[in-house]
Amino acid sequence: MKKTFSFMLTLVLAISLVLSGCGADKNNNTGANNGGEKVESDGTGKDFKIGMVTDVGGVNDKSFNQSAWEALQRVTAETGAETKFLESKGEADMEPNLNNFVREGFNLTWGIGFLFTDAITKVASENPDAKLAVIDAVVDAPNVTSVTFAEHEGSFLVGVVAGLMTKTDKIGFVGGMDIPVIKRFEAGFLAGVKAVKPDIKVNVVYTGAFDKPDLGKSAAATMYNSGIDIIFHASGGTGNGVFNEAADRKKNGEDVWVIGVDKDQSLEFGDEVTLTSMMKGVETAVHKVSKDLIAGNFEGGKVQELGLKDDAVGLPETSTKNVPKDVLEKVEEYKGKIISGEITVPTE
Repeated sequence: MKKTFSFMLTLVLAISLVLSGCGADKNNNTGANNGGEKVESDGTGKDFKIGMVTDVGGVNDKSFNQSAWEALQRVTAETGAETKFLESKGEADMEPNLNNFVREGFNLTWGIGFLFTDAITKVASENPDAKLAVIDAVVDAPNVTSVTFAEHEGSFLVGVVAGLMTKTDKIGFVGGMDIPVIKRFEAGFLAGVKAVKPDIKVNVVYTGAFDKPDLGKSAAATMYNSGIDIIFHASGGTGNGVFNEAADRKKNGEDVWVIGVDKDQSLEFGDEVTLTSMMKGVETAVHKVSKDLIAGNFEGGKVQELGLKDDAVGLPETSTKNVPKDVLEKVEEYKGKIISGEITVPTE
């Protein structure tokens, strides 16, 4: 692909958003980054505190939450702002975690994921002076910035790759929880596969969790045993198990692949098992909104959906390692049709 996610910096120039506030449960893991010797900062953010509450996948999920935390680490390095995360072990932790940051007077608090919809709605209502931001959910409140992505559009493109590259004409999709954002991944992927291979049936499995690699490994094993040779996962940390199963089979000479999600997962799991990834600009969005806050450009009550037209979703440049040129050219063709409106990608 000619474009990479560095282009998303131009995309999120459209986001002038900001936020703050909310907290944690004392039994949850925390992480902080307050500058220190490694920080080269102009000092403009030294008086700011930005918090982030993960969903149940944890901060080291090698996917969604990790992208957001890496964005805040960049903010610390660039501005000297204090950044901190709190991990949610379950949905019951989310509201207390948010409130913890609110009580500590954080200037901005992130909730990472759709599951934060109710918790942020309540915390924002009870703390109108706190600024909050949420990824993958829409919260209608004047002190909340909402950022969503057109996952279905990017998933359509990796569906095209899977459809053109399967050798068995059997493809799988492993989802985490059965929620709207993951259904968008599924719908787009299935549409992309059907666009190039109308007769292929995609086997869809939901594990019900974003933090259970063992469930991902089991689902992948069943799929590969059935003859499926390419699996696209949208399951957070559960997807680590999908990669582990593929790696085990590669060692035994099996020709199987995984399509990663959210980040360029070839950087974590290697080119040997990662066919490509459906990247989305979580890191770019969290970085931009947080720095806008420091710059004094908070604008609550806004919702921004970022898609292919913004280069906020799509394939990484490393796709050239395993995806042939003619397939990538076909991906570009479909990308143009989606951006122009010739193709409308389903969301469910």
